[in-house]
Formats: sequence, structure tokens, C-alpha cells
Amino acid sequence: MIFSYEHIINSVDGILNRLDTDYIDMLLLHRPDALMQPEEVARAFDELYEKGKVKYFGVSNIKPMQIELLKKYIRQDIQANQLQLSITNSQMIRNGLEVNMFTEGSLDRDGSVLDYCRLNDITIQAWSPFQYGFFEGVFLGNEKFDNLNRTIDEIAAKYNVSSTSTAAAWILRHPANMQMISGTMNLKRIDEIIKGADIELTREEWYKIYLSAGNMLP
Repeated sequence: MIFSYEHIINSVDGILNRLDTDYIDMLLLHRPDALMQPEEVARAFDELYEKGKVKYFGVSNIKPMQIELLKKYIRQDIQANQLQLSITNSQMIRNGLEVNMFTEGSLDRDGSVLDYCRLNDITIQAWSPFQYGFFEGVFLGNEKFDNLNRTIDEIAAKYNVSSTSTAAAWILRHPANMQMISGTMNLKRIDEIIKGADIELTREEWYKIYLSAGNMLP
């Protein structure tokens, strides 16, 4: 979360050395830096882009107005924003549904980042798509989420896929055209996630999963 010119440049050079490559496709600024000077970020981005070291740029866990501050100075487009999202961690969706209410889900903690990214053609990359809480574990097959798992298993049986595929399909069904950051190195799990991309849940199925996770609809 250090956005100084020196840190960004040194970080990229270190990445290139470790990967033994001349360039990386995308560089993301990870989490906000309270001491960020966007002019420094812009200088670093320009140098990395002009030298061919980075092709595209993005951010991670950054709010809309922080992106706007960056956009005032940088010349490159912000291509992606990595944000935590799963069926059980769906606050960015909840606050867009529980509008004008006094519920927990109505709290706007992210500046309507989901709508902002859609308006500005910024791809949301959903990280920890099978986790609940921050890093408390997975919800799939977890007895804490019996109702959710029963619903997922029921829909998975209909499409003849795994629960992992169905949970992935839930995220990929959203019209924001999100990408998933699964963090797994298990080839079977990766194959199951890929199969989720071939399923288009109905509206009824998508909301049934959403509600079975304990979420509400007004």
C-alpha cells in the first residue's frame, strides 16, 4: 500500500526479475495509501508504460473517489479493481438492493463501487469468491451455512455440475461481467470454476442462492 514513485518502480523491477520476463500485462495498486501523491503515481505509470514494462494498470480494494483522484493525474485507463465478493460477502450488492432502509445491508461502505465500476468500464475482479468473513474459511460444505449449501447443491444437480461450479456461476451471472480470482492451485477446482462460466443461472436461481445465504430482499 505504498504508492510512492520509488516503491512502484522498484516493485515492478523486482517482479520482472523474479518472473524472468520483460513486461507484465497488468499492475494493480493494492489497497489505498493515505500518503498517496497521485502525481508520483502518474510519473511511475508513464515511465513503466513508455518503457514497455507494464501494459495495463488497475487497483485493488479502492473506492470510487480514490480512483477519481488518480484519474485526475494518470493518463492510462484503470482497467480493473480487485474487490472481495462471494455469496456470503456481498455487501457491494446488498447496499444496492436495500436502498432507503435502516438495515445493516443498506450501509454504503464502498462508495457504490459496483455501480461506479460498471459506469466507468472497470472490470471487478472478485477475490476470495468461496470465503466467508475476511479469512474465516470457505462456505461450501460448511455446516454453518446449511441452507445455502442445500440450495447450491440442488441447483448444481440440475446443471450436473459441482457446488464450486454453481458458486462461480453465481458471481459470473452478474451483469457487471466480473472476473474471479480464486487463488487455488488445485487443477480439479480450476476445472470446476471454468465449468461455472458455461452456466447462466436464471434470475430465480440467482436470487434463491442470494436469499439462502441470509441476505434479504425489500
